[in-house]
Amino acid sequence: MSPFPSPSVQDARTALAARLRELRLDAGITGKELAKRCGWSTAKSSRIENAVTPPSDADLRSWCAACGAGGQAEDLIAANRQAGAMYVQWKRLQRTGMKHLQEASTPLYERTRLFRVYASHVIPGYLQTPAYATALMSTIAGFRGAPDDVRDAVDARMRRSRVVHEGDHRFATLIEENVLHHRVGGAEVMAGQLGSLLASMNLPSLSIGIIPAAVVREQAMWMLEQFTVFDDVRIHVELLAAKMTVTAPSELDIYLRAFARLSDLAVYGAEARTVIVKAIDALR
Repeated sequence: MSPFPSPSVQDARTALAARLRELRLDAGITGKELAKRCGWSTAKSSRIENAVTPPSDADLRSWCAACGAGGQAEDLIAANRQAGAMYVQWKRLQRTGMKHLQEASTPLYERTRLFRVYASHVIPGYLQTPAYATALMSTIAGFRGAPDDVRDAVDARMRRSRVVHEGDHRFATLIEENVLHHRVGGAEVMAGQLGSLLASMNLPSLSIGIIPAAVVREQAMWMLEQFTVFDDVRIHVELLAAKMTVTAPSELDIYLRAFARLSDLAVYGAEARTVIVKAIDALR
């Protein structure tokens, strides 16, 4: 039996173990020699390298030092922690519903000062109207078989969204034009949501850019999965099976560079308003 709680976590652990093996091979040392340099048993090295036993932070630092690759330790530690966090997110969704997920992330929203958000599928949560959030969460709960706590979850999301209006928070938001045309909850719900989006553009804490569907991406960036950057130190990536947490410095840099390129593709101010108004007109 796998020692890890889900295939996703096992895949992440296996990938980490493969990276550790590559470091050892690149250093030109055997598992026995690595164990000697780290001061532990050969069996422990084997268990870590074969993804049988998850390594600790100290284990990863020792492994990298033994291989002369100390500069890679922090990335590997972040990847190791991310693998564990992946399962926690999924388990919470399955066992306790969506209200708990909204409330669990509230402290992160409250302490974050700069949000960078790229929306390729749905309107970001902090800009959603109650009707839009209700329609969206109902669909998600039905698909994933989560407990039906949609009403409470929507209330929790609305409370979490107060950070847009309170405190010293800034939101740089990029929305793909197709999101404006993807109907969640029907025409009336979408009209209300798009009207609310227009009104939100007046908030001093928000910068909203719309990436036109017809924009030329050949030399810039392709459409990506939806993600949120919290103060340039943590990223949540929204996938079908899980919400992935990225903290590895090298991976953070990739998403930040992607966001910068996507920002260059967006239109702002009056041009963005025109795109949104056209989407509202298309509902009639």
